[in-house]
Amino acid sequence: MKTIDYTVIPEHCRGGMARYIEKGIIPGDFLQAVISNKLVESYEKADNTNTFRMRDYADFLHNSAPPECWGSVHIMDRWHLSGGLNGKSKLEDTHG
Repeated sequence: MKTIDYTVIPEHCRGGMARYIEKGIIPGDFLQAVISNKLVESYEKADNTNTFRMRDYADFLHNSAPPECWGSVHIMDRWHLSGGLNGKSKLEDTHG
């Protein structure tokens, strides 16, 4: 499994993104909107820093995040239920 570089994400949101990707823990409203690919809602919920860093989130999701963890509410819910990367690696260990 490749190491994910979270440094492109603003520091105050890195933990939430990392917990979601690695453990499937649902983050706050802003990151939920970003992960679910809801552009308008993302901007509505963004603080001043995140408003100017939306491109960084798009680049991060497209280039660094597992493609199966983002894109819609349904995908986010499924990722959450799977336990994120930690849950996937446990599943692979038992089947693999």
